[in-house]
Amino acid sequence: MLSKARSRIVHHARLVLARAVTVAVRYTSIRRQFKDKDDQSGAPETSVIDYSTVQIRILPLLATVFALHFTGQVMKETFLSNRERIAQNDFSGMAELHSLSSGLKSLCTDLAANGIETCRRAMGGHGYGGYSGLVQLNADYLSKPTVEGDNWMITQQVARYLMKVAKRTTEMQGTKQGTRAERLLEKYRAPQSGANFNILNDRSALADAFEHRAARMTFRVYEEKVKQGRSENEMLIKMHQLSHAYSYSILVRNFHDQITNLQNFGQETINVMWDLYTLFALFTMQNNALEFIQTKTVSLNQLNEVPDRIFELMRRIRPHAVRLVDVWALPDYLLDSSLGRYDGRVYEDMFHRAHDLNPLNRITVNPDYKNPELVLGSGDGDAILAKL
Repeated sequence: MLSKARSRIVHHARLVLARAVTVAVRYTSIRRQFKDKDDQSGAPETSVIDYSTVQIRILPLLATVFALHFTGQVMKETFLSNRERIAQNDFSGMAELHSLSSGLKSLCTDLAANGIETCRRAMGGHGYGGYSGLVQLNADYLSKPTVEGDNWMITQQVARYLMKVAKRTTEMQGTKQGTRAERLLEKYRAPQSGANFNILNDRSALADAFEHRAARMTFRVYEEKVKQGRSENEMLIKMHQLSHAYSYSILVRNFHDQITNLQNFGQETINVMWDLYTLFALFTMQNNALEFIQTKTVSLNQLNEVPDRIFELMRRIRPHAVRLVDVWALPDYLLDSSLGRYDGRVYEDMFHRAHDLNPLNRITVNPDYKNPELVLGSGDGDAILAKL
């Protein structure tokens, strides 16, 4: 049952983050602030989303939603497949399913919870208003990193599973390669010479790089924990990092494979999806650069080129941002946001909520603090507190 609940949480994370990203993209596309200092043409003020400091916060999250979506679909299929096998008394896939659901639950709920807050901050002061739709969304979702297994605790289960697979891989010849983890660790059992992955020009190699990092981190943790005998408490942080590295490799690989198999889409759409995939992978790699260096997955020279590549990807994705969130077709009643309205009538709806829907505006308040009405009431039968 835990695996079932965690699988659903992974799928749900993409919907929650999609709500926050939709509001952020729509509002920052409408909101204009300051003129471009380098533009002498007299153009109007710049849309907030056109500032690189806003794009770097919102557009990687836009890509993350698609990554969560594709992996959520795969997790649903994996769970249903395992349920059919269990009905035939085949329990061989249970350990892997538990590992996948635990690791992805931890990572995906962190990505969604942190993403909501990032979107809220990216919208400035209005993001903190009740009419933004993100205040309640944030409050509702903040329990997810804790429920169904605390996000720091359950990563230990993932790491222990990977260490068991590493033990079989290193100590037994001809180990079966039936699970994702077994195939991954067998593929990268021998350390690569380093920096062989063409992460900047080869989409498949980019996914391979994430898998290589996860595999090498698994063998490193196995070596320190099992062979060197380091204590459990010493290894907990590295086990947490290993779980996230392995889960990221799943997100990136599923993202890559699902785009490869897309059908009935125009080439422009496919190209945008590849840009989103590359942005998600490179942005993640930049934030975890030390691990990619330590595992000799990429070179320092390659990493030095990543920021410029990310900037170029954001430039290409920006014209499609509004359409990319519109395609999710999230209704206004679900967003419950003035800032994220589909029709763009942001400020009209803000005024409507503040003026027409606020019940306090139907109360006449006596401004004279000396008047005994504040203490005795107005005599109309209303509660005294309504006058305060």
